[in-house]
Amino acid sequence: MFYLKRRLIKFSCFIVFLVISQQAISVENIQPKFEAGAVASPDYYGAIAAKEILSKEGNAVDAAVATAFTLAVTYPEAGNIGGGGFMTLWYEGKPYFLDYREVAPSKADKDMFLDGKKNVIDNLSLYSHKASGVPGTVAGMWAVHQRFGRLSWKEVMAPAIRFANDGFRVNKQLVTRYQEIEPTAPANGYFKHYFGSMKEGQMFKQPELGKVLERIAMQGSDGFYKGETAKLIAQQMAKNDGLITESDLANYRAKWREPLVANWQGMQVVTAPPPSSGGIGLIQLLSMKQELINDFKGVEVNSSKYVHLMAEIEKRVFADRAEYMGDPDFVTVPVSKLINTNYMAQRAKQVNPKSITNTEHVKPGLDNGEKLQTTHFSIVDKWGNAASNTYTLNGWFGSAVVVRGTGIILNNEMDDFSSKPGVANQYGVVGKDANAIEPNKRPLSSMSPSIFIKDNNVVMVIGTPGGSRIFTSIFQVVANVFDNHMTLKQAVQAPRYHHQLLPNNVIYIESFQKSVPEQLKIDLEQMGYSFYQQDFSGDIQVIKITNNKPDAMSDIRGRGKAIIVR
Repeated sequence: MFYLKRRLIKFSCFIVFLVISQQAISVENIQPKFEAGAVASPDYYGAIAAKEILSKEGNAVDAAVATAFTLAVTYPEAGNIGGGGFMTLWYEGKPYFLDYREVAPSKADKDMFLDGKKNVIDNLSLYSHKASGVPGTVAGMWAVHQRFGRLSWKEVMAPAIRFANDGFRVNKQLVTRYQEIEPTAPANGYFKHYFGSMKEGQMFKQPELGKVLERIAMQGSDGFYKGETAKLIAQQMAKNDGLITESDLANYRAKWREPLVANWQGMQVVTAPPPSSGGIGLIQLLSMKQELINDFKGVEVNSSKYVHLMAEIEKRVFADRAEYMGDPDFVTVPVSKLINTNYMAQRAKQVNPKSITNTEHVKPGLDNGEKLQTTHFSIVDKWGNAASNTYTLNGWFGSAVVVRGTGIILNNEMDDFSSKPGVANQYGVVGKDANAIEPNKRPLSSMSPSIFIKDNNVVMVIGTPGGSRIFTSIFQVVANVFDNHMTLKQAVQAPRYHHQLLPNNVIYIESFQKSVPEQLKIDLEQMGYSFYQQDFSGDIQVIKITNNKPDAMSDIRGRGKAIIVR
């Protein structure tokens, strides 16, 4: 009997050894699809974190998680663990989408930003403890890593912890953005106390944030949503008329949703579904432009006719956005109808190629009776997987509230709801009842992390911050590459123009452009357009794959870095 037991034990150990060996062999024998991996990140440190992880044989998901947590340290005006976002994935030949958008606290209500006369109270949805939704970033990173990560959780957290404890060198742009927000920060928000010592070119350490990240590294998402960190967030909220409770944090869940997939020019566009309006908007823009191919034929890029045609398309997209879009867990969003080929053809026919369609005549098309200061990164690994991630605090530094003892900056995402239906938010975008505030509801977003696929392989990974300008910026870069045959650098650096239905006949230009070419301005003003210079028009982070070789570009409008990782 004893002999038999020993034989069984030896046999069992042999089987275990075989399984482990087979797993190791299968990992080692995975054949690379691309010559290298690549990252396009909004700052140097995020790119370095991704490079570190990819160099350790981590995959695109591992690198994405490492980059996201690193940006929470080194790009604090938009990178975050106190906000939320979306990730579009292509993993082992299949598309996925993760929604880790913030949700309204359980005590929120549709009139919470209105006074006794039902008027919107200035800045309450922007710079106050009430402005914050329940953060989703940590839950999102944990969920995607648990499902697809290759390296250990501690390994992917390590770069962020190192930059928090050892410090990073402060960029001039970061100081400028801090100085812009500091005068508006709530007096009880700990903002100046925490960031006031930053100096350009010097190291900035964040030991409080380092301790929070260490708890997350040890405990997973529970290190944020339960225990010490959750208590500190809830206590500060309770003291300052905020709404987030420990129960809100403990109950938060990231959600896997079906990505939007549409055919365009022989490729599949894999992009964000609701509660993003951006994926629908991007597909509508690309589809309508294709329907108007004869009107665009021979038209010089960014000439007066080109800009006018784009404006005509864009105003129809924004009319649909205002009417139909919101959190799909609360309202029925007619997604299939909005991106239907026949519907796109019908909308395109309404475009007037020679003159402006009166805004009053541009209605939602179906007959069925965001802040600019977001951030994005794109990553591919050598095995052909890709991660396109956009996340946000909403404004630069969110609500300008830092939770004492944590270094966590809280979002002001509640402003992305319709504080009052029909009243524009700070970017001039209007919403209706579909996007009204409700407990546990996700606010509508324009974030559009996207991946383009051809013959079951990644062709492009792209995204950008920019609020309501997000999907119009992506649209213009994609059109520049695939329709206008520009190089990736030319496509990203080209000027961008934006129109969003309201304000009436206004075309937004970016401060990056300095000024509109005089003849273009004259031609468009004669048609009835006026111009408004915006302070920001995206920070595109894009990777394009050609013949299995990645090319990566980080927008010169920001302080980003693109790296090819061999």
